[in-house]
Amino acid sequence: MAQATLGSQPQAASRGGPVPPSSSAAPPARRHSVSRAMAKRKLDEATSEPPMLCGECQAVAFVNARVLDVERGVLSEAGQTVRVLGDTIAAVGAGVQPEAGDRIIEAGGMTLMPGLIDMHVHVTAWSANFAMLTRQATSYTAMRARHILRGMLLRGFTSVRDAGGADFGLAQAVEENLIEGPKIFFCGHALSQTGGHGDQRGPGENAEPCMCMHGLGVVCDGVAQMRQACRDEIRKGATQIKLMVSGGVASPCDRIDSTQFALDEITAAVEEAEAANIPVMAHAYTARAIKRALQCGVRSIEHGNLLDESCLQLFLEKGAFLVPTLATYKVLVSEGVANGMPKDQVAKVSKVLDAGVQALGLAHRAGVKICFGTDLLGDMHRHQLTGLALHAEVQPSADVLRAATCTAAELLGLPGRLGVVRAGARADLLLVDGNPLADLSVLLAPELRLKMVMKGGVLHKGG
Repeated sequence: MAQATLGSQPQAASRGGPVPPSSSAAPPARRHSVSRAMAKRKLDEATSEPPMLCGECQAVAFVNARVLDVERGVLSEAGQTVRVLGDTIAAVGAGVQPEAGDRIIEAGGMTLMPGLIDMHVHVTAWSANFAMLTRQATSYTAMRARHILRGMLLRGFTSVRDAGGADFGLAQAVEENLIEGPKIFFCGHALSQTGGHGDQRGPGENAEPCMCMHGLGVVCDGVAQMRQACRDEIRKGATQIKLMVSGGVASPCDRIDSTQFALDEITAAVEEAEAANIPVMAHAYTARAIKRALQCGVRSIEHGNLLDESCLQLFLEKGAFLVPTLATYKVLVSEGVANGMPKDQVAKVSKVLDAGVQALGLAHRAGVKICFGTDLLGDMHRHQLTGLALHAEVQPSADVLRAATCTAAELLGLPGRLGVVRAGARADLLLVDGNPLADLSVLLAPELRLKMVMKGGVLHKGG
């Protein structure tokens, strides 16, 4: 069976796609050792080497691993083998044996866990000034997004749900390994009413809204326009529909406590999404906005900082999810202006900053299904893992890990396929030096503790 060392270079993927299998015999045995003695070795995240496919090997076997079962909150003893065939985990267990031709990766007793999932990102938001983003060429934005995406992947995020900005082309470029990054589940444009959170026209601007504009959002008013906008995003491949149903921080003309879209407009969006078998996610802060959205059938509430106990039963009755985005508020206070956000918008942050942790606590104690999200902008994306520590102020480590793995997979409609290490799951795997269940901080230092990232069977770090 083929083996490799940490410094060896497996056959690399070209930027145009996978390298075809070789007809030659398997290479001489090499050992891929990722021992604890190498824990101090820093991997340079600034390089732009292409992802490393398995080359002529059609399978990879991680041996002597401790496997993290996030659903049960249990870390196995060492000695487990996880065999990957193509983009799928083929087998997991102490009795699993590598097969001839497998590439062997010696885990050295370290933790093999599912890749992380960030359920609220804006991968095209290279600036915190949304109005400026609408004026940039999409080609330029895509090049800026390339660096954001690679950073996410090297932090351990193998899937992300984009909440406005990413589109089919960007997601497809990642799928084809033209851009190195996590798998993107995208909504396309977020939908906003005139003067709502997605309308970036200031009070002194008289330009008419246009549904064909690029950027993070488009404006639509009335049931007919709502249906048209939803159908257009679905046509363009959206995996979810995003609605702005309350005011927000990064918008010039609305108060955070405003409610947006009439109930019949929200209901129309839910009907169109359900017809296409995709969910609706809703930006909402206040209890009133949250309850209006949930009553109309919205599947997930994004942010939710100002929810109260009156919302909790509705979450449970509807089986809806909460996606807090605590990291962005903490960072916006100190870095928002430097990243292009107007001062008047940064001033809004104080109204939701402290309430976010309190809302998470209410939802956690009530048993609401919670997913991990960040909503970071510009250079602030580097703080992505900070959100895990903020969740840990309220939730046990096991629940934080579930929020960023298997619960996120459930909201994406892919339970058992994403967010777990089991046979039949997608081979999105992290090799971590340490036990995240006992010490979540091991995930916060990827340059030291994250030894390997595999996404869909492709090695992107540590190969």
